[in-house]
Amino acid sequence: MGEAATLTLPTRRDEAWRYADMDALARLGAGALDQWQTVDVPAGESLMRCMIVGSDAPEVHRIRVTLGEGASAAFFVTNAGGDYTRVEVEVRLARGAHFEFGGVTIGGGDATREFVTQVTHAEPEATSNQTVRSVHWNSGIGNFLGEIKVARDAQKTDAAQDFKGLLLEAGASANAVPQLEIFADDVKCAHGATVGELDEGARFYMMARGVDPASAQRLLVQAFIGDAFVALEDEGERERLLEAALAALEGAKL
Repeated sequence: MGEAATLTLPTRRDEAWRYADMDALARLGAGALDQWQTVDVPAGESLMRCMIVGSDAPEVHRIRVTLGEGASAAFFVTNAGGDYTRVEVEVRLARGAHFEFGGVTIGGGDATREFVTQVTHAEPEATSNQTVRSVHWNSGIGNFLGEIKVARDAQKTDAAQDFKGLLLEAGASANAVPQLEIFADDVKCAHGATVGELDEGARFYMMARGVDPASAQRLLVQAFIGDAFVALEDEGERERLLEAALAALEGAKL
Protein backbone atom coordinates (compact mmCIF):
# COMPACT_ATOMS: atom_id res chain seq x y z
CA MET A 1 0.00 0.00 0.00
CA GLY A 2 1.34 3.43 -0.93
CA GLU A 3 2.16 6.09 1.61
CA ALA A 4 -0.65 8.37 0.44
CA ALA A 5 -3.24 5.64 1.00
CA THR A 6 -1.80 4.87 4.42
CA LEU A 7 -2.17 8.49 5.49
CA THR A 8 -5.91 8.51 4.70
CA LEU A 9 -6.75 5.56 6.91
CA PRO A 10 -8.44 6.44 10.22
CA THR A 11 -6.81 5.76 13.58
CA ARG A 12 -8.18 4.92 17.01
CA ARG A 13 -7.97 8.61 17.85
CA ASP A 14 -10.96 9.10 15.55
CA GLU A 15 -14.00 8.66 17.79
CA ALA A 16 -16.01 6.72 15.21
CA TRP A 17 -13.16 4.23 14.76
CA ARG A 18 -12.07 3.78 18.37
CA TYR A 19 -13.06 0.07 18.51
CA ALA A 20 -12.38 -0.82 14.87
CA ASP A 21 -10.02 -3.57 13.73
CA MET A 22 -7.16 -1.49 12.34
CA ASP A 23 -5.33 -4.48 10.85
CA ALA A 24 -8.45 -5.37 8.87
CA LEU A 25 -8.77 -1.77 7.68
CA ALA A 26 -5.20 -1.88 6.44
CA ARG A 27 -6.04 -5.03 4.49
CA LEU A 28 -9.05 -3.31 2.94
CA GLY A 29 -7.11 -0.19 2.01
CA ALA A 30 -8.18 3.44 2.09
CA GLY A 31 -10.06 3.17 -1.20
CA ALA A 32 -12.75 0.99 0.39
CA LEU A 33 -13.60 3.78 2.82
CA ASP A 34 -14.44 6.21 0.01
CA GLN A 35 -17.21 4.01 -1.34
CA TRP A 36 -20.39 5.53 0.07
CA GLN A 37 -23.88 4.53 -1.01
CA THR A 38 -26.17 7.53 -1.32
CA VAL A 39 -29.90 7.16 -0.65
CA ASP A 40 -32.38 10.03 -1.08
CA VAL A 41 -35.97 9.51 0.06
CA PRO A 42 -38.25 12.25 -1.33
CA ALA A 43 -40.84 14.03 0.78
CA GLY A 44 -43.68 11.78 1.87
CA GLU A 45 -42.12 8.59 0.55
CA SER A 46 -40.75 5.58 2.42
CA LEU A 47 -37.88 3.14 2.07
CA MET A 48 -37.12 -0.18 3.75
CA ARG A 49 -33.86 -2.05 3.35
CA CYS A 50 -32.92 -5.42 4.88
CA MET A 51 -29.28 -6.49 4.82
CA ILE A 52 -27.27 -9.58 5.79
CA VAL A 53 -23.60 -8.71 5.87
CA GLY A 54 -20.36 -10.48 6.70
CA SER A 55 -18.01 -13.01 5.15
CA ASP A 56 -14.55 -14.43 5.73
CA ALA A 57 -12.95 -11.18 4.57
CA PRO A 58 -13.20 -7.62 5.94
CA GLU A 59 -16.24 -5.61 4.86
CA VAL A 60 -17.17 -1.95 5.31
CA HIS A 61 -20.62 -0.75 4.24
CA ARG A 62 -21.10 3.04 4.32
CA ILE A 63 -24.51 4.58 3.58
CA ARG A 64 -25.65 8.20 3.52
CA VAL A 65 -29.41 8.76 3.74
CA THR A 66 -31.28 12.02 3.23
CA LEU A 67 -34.95 12.08 4.21
CA GLY A 68 -37.31 14.69 2.81
CA GLU A 69 -40.22 16.22 4.72
CA GLY A 70 -42.46 13.49 6.14
CA ALA A 71 -40.35 10.73 4.56
CA SER A 72 -39.32 7.55 6.35
CA ALA A 73 -36.50 5.03 6.06
CA ALA A 74 -35.99 1.76 7.89
CA PHE A 75 -32.80 -0.32 7.86
CA PHE A 76 -32.63 -3.80 9.39
CA VAL A 77 -29.28 -5.57 9.43
CA THR A 78 -27.81 -8.89 10.54
CA ASN A 79 -24.04 -8.59 10.93
CA ALA A 80 -22.51 -12.04 11.29
CA GLY A 81 -19.12 -11.56 9.68
CA GLY A 82 -16.29 -14.03 10.14
CA ASP A 83 -13.87 -11.11 9.81
CA TYR A 84 -14.14 -7.39 10.61
CA THR A 85 -17.54 -6.18 9.42
CA ARG A 86 -18.73 -2.60 9.79
CA VAL A 87 -22.02 -1.02 8.77
CA GLU A 88 -22.01 2.78 8.96
CA VAL A 89 -25.12 4.87 8.34
CA GLU A 90 -25.35 8.67 8.25
CA VAL A 91 -28.87 10.09 8.16
CA ARG A 92 -30.27 13.62 7.81
CA LEU A 93 -33.94 14.11 8.66
CA ALA A 94 -36.14 16.93 7.40
CA ARG A 95 -39.33 18.07 9.15
CA GLY A 96 -41.57 15.22 10.29
CA ALA A 97 -39.32 12.50 8.88
CA HIS A 98 -38.69 9.16 10.62
CA PHE A 99 -35.65 6.88 10.70
CA GLU A 100 -35.72 3.34 12.07
CA PHE A 101 -32.68 1.14 12.57
CA GLY A 102 -32.66 -2.44 13.87
CA GLY A 103 -29.41 -4.35 13.95
CA VAL A 104 -27.88 -7.55 15.30
CA THR A 105 -24.18 -8.36 15.60
CA ILE A 106 -23.52 -12.00 16.35
CA GLY A 107 -20.60 -14.42 16.23
CA GLY A 108 -17.55 -15.92 17.85
CA GLY A 109 -13.94 -16.24 16.76
CA ASP A 110 -11.95 -13.07 17.22
CA ALA A 111 -13.82 -10.89 14.72
CA THR A 112 -15.10 -7.39 15.39
CA ARG A 113 -18.60 -6.63 14.15
CA GLU A 114 -19.96 -3.13 14.48
CA PHE A 115 -22.66 -0.61 13.68
CA VAL A 116 -21.85 3.08 13.54
CA THR A 117 -24.68 5.58 13.08
CA GLN A 118 -24.94 9.34 12.89
CA VAL A 119 -28.50 10.65 12.91
CA THR A 120 -28.93 14.38 12.34
CA HIS A 121 -32.29 15.91 13.20
CA ALA A 122 -31.98 19.03 11.07
CA GLU A 123 -35.60 20.23 11.22
CA PRO A 124 -38.51 20.07 13.69
CA GLU A 125 -40.82 17.17 14.54
CA ALA A 126 -38.66 14.35 13.18
CA THR A 127 -38.34 11.02 14.99
CA SER A 128 -35.74 8.27 15.06
CA ASN A 129 -35.40 4.94 16.82
CA GLN A 130 -32.42 2.59 16.92
CA THR A 131 -32.43 -0.89 18.47
CA VAL A 132 -29.23 -2.95 18.48
CA ARG A 133 -28.59 -6.39 19.96
CA SER A 134 -25.16 -8.05 20.19
CA VAL A 135 -24.48 -11.74 20.92
CA HIS A 136 -20.88 -12.91 21.07
CA TRP A 137 -18.67 -15.72 22.33
CA ASN A 138 -15.03 -16.87 22.12
CA SER A 139 -13.20 -13.55 21.60
CA GLY A 140 -15.90 -12.00 19.43
CA ILE A 141 -16.57 -8.27 19.76
CA GLY A 142 -19.78 -6.36 19.09
CA ASN A 143 -19.83 -2.56 18.86
CA PHE A 144 -22.47 0.12 18.54
CA LEU A 145 -21.38 3.74 18.18
CA GLY A 146 -24.48 5.87 17.82
CA GLU A 147 -24.45 9.66 17.52
CA ILE A 148 -27.59 11.80 17.58
CA LYS A 149 -27.36 15.45 16.56
CA VAL A 150 -30.27 17.83 17.09
CA ALA A 151 -30.02 21.21 15.37
CA ARG A 152 -31.04 24.42 17.12
CA ASP A 153 -34.28 24.73 15.18
CA ALA A 154 -35.22 21.05 15.39
CA GLN A 155 -37.82 21.39 18.13
CA LYS A 156 -40.16 18.48 18.96
CA THR A 157 -37.44 15.97 18.06
CA ASP A 158 -38.01 12.48 19.48
CA ALA A 159 -34.92 10.24 19.23
CA ALA A 160 -34.08 6.97 20.97
CA GLN A 161 -31.30 4.39 21.06
CA ASP A 162 -31.38 1.03 22.82
CA PHE A 163 -28.40 -1.35 22.99
CA LYS A 164 -28.18 -4.72 24.76
CA GLY A 165 -25.25 -7.10 24.65
CA LEU A 166 -25.29 -10.81 25.49
CA LEU A 167 -21.95 -12.49 26.15
CA LEU A 168 -22.01 -16.28 25.99
CA GLU A 169 -18.37 -16.67 27.08
CA ALA A 170 -16.05 -14.66 29.30
CA GLY A 171 -13.64 -13.79 26.47
CA ALA A 172 -16.26 -11.98 24.37
CA SER A 173 -17.02 -8.26 24.67
CA ALA A 174 -19.55 -5.64 23.65
CA ASN A 175 -19.13 -1.88 23.48
CA ALA A 176 -21.79 0.81 23.27
CA VAL A 177 -20.94 4.49 22.82
CA PRO A 178 -24.02 6.75 22.70
CA GLN A 179 -23.33 10.40 21.83
CA LEU A 180 -25.84 13.22 22.02
CA GLU A 181 -25.32 16.71 20.62
CA ILE A 182 -28.46 18.71 21.32
CA PHE A 183 -28.95 22.42 20.56
CA ALA A 184 -32.78 22.53 20.70
CA ASP A 185 -34.58 22.71 24.04
CA ASP A 186 -37.95 21.03 23.34
CA VAL A 187 -36.80 17.47 22.57
CA LYS A 188 -36.97 13.88 23.76
CA CYS A 189 -33.68 12.00 23.48
CA ALA A 190 -33.21 8.68 25.25
CA HIS A 191 -30.51 6.04 25.21
CA GLY A 192 -29.86 2.85 27.15
CA ALA A 193 -27.05 0.30 27.14
CA THR A 194 -26.70 -2.95 29.06
CA VAL A 195 -24.41 -6.00 28.75
CA GLY A 196 -25.09 -9.31 30.47
CA GLU A 197 -24.96 -13.08 30.30
CA LEU A 198 -27.46 -15.73 29.27
CA ASP A 199 -30.24 -16.37 31.77
CA GLU A 200 -29.05 -19.70 33.15
CA GLY A 201 -32.23 -20.10 35.18
CA ALA A 202 -34.33 -19.96 32.03
CA ARG A 203 -32.01 -22.37 30.21
CA PHE A 204 -32.12 -24.84 33.12
CA TYR A 205 -35.92 -24.57 33.24
CA MET A 206 -36.17 -25.45 29.56
CA MET A 207 -33.70 -28.31 29.78
CA ALA A 208 -35.53 -29.74 32.79
CA ARG A 209 -38.58 -30.01 30.57
CA GLY A 210 -36.82 -31.94 27.86
CA VAL A 211 -35.39 -29.20 25.63
CA ASP A 212 -31.84 -30.09 24.59
CA PRO A 213 -29.08 -27.55 25.48
CA ALA A 214 -28.49 -26.33 21.92
CA SER A 215 -32.20 -25.75 21.30
CA ALA A 216 -32.61 -24.01 24.64
CA GLN A 217 -29.74 -21.68 23.82
CA ARG A 218 -31.13 -20.96 20.36
CA LEU A 219 -34.58 -20.11 21.74
CA LEU A 220 -33.17 -17.76 24.36
CA VAL A 221 -30.92 -16.01 21.85
CA GLN A 222 -33.79 -15.72 19.39
CA ALA A 223 -35.93 -14.02 22.04
CA PHE A 224 -33.06 -11.67 22.87
CA ILE A 225 -32.26 -10.53 19.33
CA GLY A 226 -35.89 -10.40 18.21
CA ASP A 227 -36.26 -6.90 19.66
CA ALA A 228 -34.06 -5.51 16.89
CA PHE A 229 -36.58 -6.57 14.25
CA VAL A 230 -39.87 -5.80 16.01
CA ALA A 231 -40.53 -2.82 13.75
CA LEU A 232 -40.02 -4.94 10.61
CA GLU A 233 -43.52 -5.72 9.41
CA ASP A 234 -42.48 -8.01 6.55
CA GLU A 235 -42.65 -11.43 8.22
CA GLY A 236 -40.61 -13.14 5.53
CA GLU A 237 -37.78 -10.64 5.78
CA ARG A 238 -37.85 -10.76 9.56
CA GLU A 239 -37.52 -14.53 9.47
CA ARG A 240 -34.67 -14.31 6.97
CA LEU A 241 -32.69 -11.90 9.15
CA LEU A 242 -33.32 -13.96 12.28
CA GLU A 243 -32.29 -17.20 10.60
CA ALA A 244 -29.08 -15.62 9.32
CA ALA A 245 -28.26 -14.55 12.85
CA LEU A 246 -29.15 -17.85 14.48
CA ALA A 247 -27.16 -19.79 11.87
CA ALA A 248 -24.05 -18.30 13.44
CA LEU A 249 -24.86 -20.17 16.65
CA GLU A 250 -24.15 -23.46 14.89
CA GLY A 251 -20.45 -22.72 15.36
CA ALA A 252 -20.80 -21.96 19.06
CA LYS A 253 -19.63 -24.97 21.11
CA LEU A 254 -20.99 -23.90 24.47
